[in-house]
Amino acid sequence: MTTKTTATWGYRVHNRSTPAEQTNGAQSPVTPAVPTGSRRQEAFTARKGAAQIAFERFHPTHQNNNDEQRFPNRIGNFSKGLPHNQRGEVLPDAYNAFLQALRSRRPADFEHIPLGRGRLLTNPQAGLSLDLEGPDSHAVTMPAAPAVDSAEAAGEMIEVYWMALLRDTSFNQVHCSSLAADAAAELSSLSVFKGPRRDNQVTPETLFRGFTAGDLRGPYLSQFMLQPIHYGSLVIEQRQETVPAQIDYLMRYNDWLAIQNGVTPPAERLDPTRRYMRNLRDLAHYVHVDALYQAYLNAALILLSINAPTDAGNPYNRSRTQAGFGTFGGPHILSLVTEVATRALKAVWYQKWFVHRRLRPEAYSGLVHLEKSGETDYPVHAEIRRSPVLERIRRQNLERSGEATYLLPAAFPEGSPTHPAYGAGHATVAGACVTILKAWFAEDFPLKGARFRDGTPLVISVAGDDGTDLRPYTGDDADQLTVGGELNKLAANISIGRNMAGVHWRSDYSESVRLGEQVALGILEEQSICYNEPNAFSLTTFDGDQMRIENGTRRLI
Repeated sequence: MTTKTTATWGYRVHNRSTPAEQTNGAQSPVTPAVPTGSRRQEAFTARKGAAQIAFERFHPTHQNNNDEQRFPNRIGNFSKGLPHNQRGEVLPDAYNAFLQALRSRRPADFEHIPLGRGRLLTNPQAGLSLDLEGPDSHAVTMPAAPAVDSAEAAGEMIEVYWMALLRDTSFNQVHCSSLAADAAAELSSLSVFKGPRRDNQVTPETLFRGFTAGDLRGPYLSQFMLQPIHYGSLVIEQRQETVPAQIDYLMRYNDWLAIQNGVTPPAERLDPTRRYMRNLRDLAHYVHVDALYQAYLNAALILLSINAPTDAGNPYNRSRTQAGFGTFGGPHILSLVTEVATRALKAVWYQKWFVHRRLRPEAYSGLVHLEKSGETDYPVHAEIRRSPVLERIRRQNLERSGEATYLLPAAFPEGSPTHPAYGAGHATVAGACVTILKAWFAEDFPLKGARFRDGTPLVISVAGDDGTDLRPYTGDDADQLTVGGELNKLAANISIGRNMAGVHWRSDYSESVRLGEQVALGILEEQSICYNEPNAFSLTTFDGDQMRIENGTRRLI
């Protein structure tokens, strides 16, 4: 069989054989419903149309917080895995080589970045790859991250410290926990704290929740993290692998410094009993080992198994003779909800490595520790210097590690990953996947009263305090839990779960879900011109706007 090559629009298209060779002389060629030339032109026109949509998108100017220029010792920027001095400051030659690779973008220069103790940097070149569906990674952006010496960064760090102290408090007990009350009181008093409030106060009930209206209704955990998953004929209870209580890492200074230099971490201990997620530590472990789109694929399967209604723009809602399948049916949404994940990651990886390079909370806690210990005079904000949470952290670290430090107790042996904090990969994927699900399903559908396909009712639930069982939720807002609200809550749970582990900040979550949303909206725009069926997608954005996507355009409604 010969190979023919045709040049088209600057690309080379390879055809395995000619039409005559495909018939092999023994079989009659199939007569297409649409003439071959017409279909070929139709496909080409659609590809050009999608490319034109992408080309006409506004490409923003990317801006960072200027910490890299303001602090020549790079204390406001990510440097984990590179060699550091005894104070945990990155060695200048190593950081300059790192910047040279980012500026030149030559693969060979990335191979010459000096590493510390061997841990590899996580995929900095991903943000440079082109994608042929949805916005290019450079076409979406995020605002500058809070500066290292700002009141907002101090407030975010204080929240992360409180999360570390509350890791083993059951979600069911937070409302009556004196520790949670103290956390809420301090966060309420800060000059800048952007977490949710009630009557202008952070309360134990709003503590560590997301910023949408749905985040403040019902139990802390989304029902999509507790309900059984009908995966074909397999029904999966959401009992999770968990880790033992009161085991944290990086509380001793030399351990912390070794991890900044890229030492290989110790193995993690696991709890032999699988449990429903019942506290911050369980949620932190979930987002330590999950496949990034896992929670949203599970949510899609749950919604399909309760026959949740689809969005009004689904063409098969109105058909008298057809049902969706490969388009606008189950297989379509199950592939689409995962399809956005790598595209979201490429967008946020560009922000991480090539724009912001924000330090992780564990590195910031090193600045706090050295400043509080009198070793240096770092420019951390006054509100964290005098924060009452620091004395609690010092006492807990002394009790658990034998060393009285102000370092952030890490939930993971390795602390944070070896890539910058802002934006967050989990949160960007969360924003993208949840946007797809909100566009697909009717957001106002109530979960209470739904039934699974085997006839069993969906019971609004919480985990028991030890996580070994599920119990009915008894709050009077159970009937307010909708598909859209619980999907937004799911995005917050996964994103803020990373904060609970000590590896991310609140703004990493809030800005990254918006970034992922933009990626998903762009993909829906381009796909909307490729279907034979008339279609439209409608959804509520994370900021509460009503959006409609139809015929390659999006508009507010």
